[in-house]
Amino acid sequence: MSFEPKWVEDSASQIRITDFQAYPLGQKAYVKIATNMEVEGWGEINNMETEVACQLARSLSEMIMGENPTRIEHHWQRLFRAHRNLRGGGLMVHTISAIDMALWDIAGKLWQVPVYRLLGGPCRDRIWRYPSPKAIKIGPGGSKPFVGTPTEIADLVGRVKQAREGVGPDGAVMFDAHSCLPPPILQQFARHLESDSLLFLEESWVPGNIEVMRKIRDAVPVPLATGERDRTIWEVREILEAQVIDILQPDCGHGGGISQMRKIATLAESHHVPLAPHCTMSNLGLTASLHVSASIPFFLIHEGYDGVLPDTLAGRSWQMDQEGYLSLPEGVGLCVEVNEDEVIAFSQHPSRQFSWPNSRLKDGSIADY
Repeated sequence: MSFEPKWVEDSASQIRITDFQAYPLGQKAYVKIATNMEVEGWGEINNMETEVACQLARSLSEMIMGENPTRIEHHWQRLFRAHRNLRGGGLMVHTISAIDMALWDIAGKLWQVPVYRLLGGPCRDRIWRYPSPKAIKIGPGGSKPFVGTPTEIADLVGRVKQAREGVGPDGAVMFDAHSCLPPPILQQFARHLESDSLLFLEESWVPGNIEVMRKIRDAVPVPLATGERDRTIWEVREILEAQVIDILQPDCGHGGGISQMRKIATLAESHHVPLAPHCTMSNLGLTASLHVSASIPFFLIHEGYDGVLPDTLAGRSWQMDQEGYLSLPEGVGLCVEVNEDEVIAFSQHPSRQFSWPNSRLKDGSIADY
């Protein structure tokens, strides 16, 4: 007996996807979805080999061409589950994340509201961000050996002390171990910290080993955070259920876009774990992440940087006050105006090429980072 699928018709709209473009921008890339109603959506691919990611995005777009863009969850499932052997992984999920952002951008523009209104409305009036004058994140200064000397440990502790002096006792200091401090040296370092030394210690392990996470949780006196490399609800679930972190750091550009970040926030809420979203994207991807952060109840602080890409490519619709708080995005959709001509020109500049990292220890061996 043959089965003939019956496609769900959206009787309320005749909008259809008519075109798809992807533009590599060095370490980032932008995608654009066009429709027959002259409503366009934009999204950002982050931290990928962008020429490859853009080609993958163009290939994936074949599955949504001619479809109603407002069926966002349906399209996400179609893209993610389309090929059993390609499901998950950084390249696939980062690329789907950008497409998802663009679809939400279109939906918000169609209903003439900012995306956070479609996510249930704002849970806060402003969003705490770092870096700012009273909230900074520091790092270890590069990859470290498995075990540290007194001089190396003193350097790590000194970084925390200097940062604390910079923001004062009422400011926030975060330390990003960036997975480049192996557990033994991290435990040596952590023994010198007080419970209130840091707002959180980030990525104090290489993802993938829950037992190591438990070991570090038992040895470290400060709150622990991770999540930027844990993609989708299925990877985050294990960490939350193991109860090895205090703060979750999903990335809208890494974990599956707005759709997955909103679900991840709900999972975290069920464990009473707030979000401190990781974000190294430009104004486009950062603003997409802010929409989710505005709409969720359990939230701590948001990462975001100036000058990732020129503001002439994608402008801002929010401002930061003197306390380090961002106003909510203003406008419709993602509330980001993208200048496509500038994007095309920027993508063709010879200096805007992806380059592979090369992190090594002093002896020349490869290091995590």
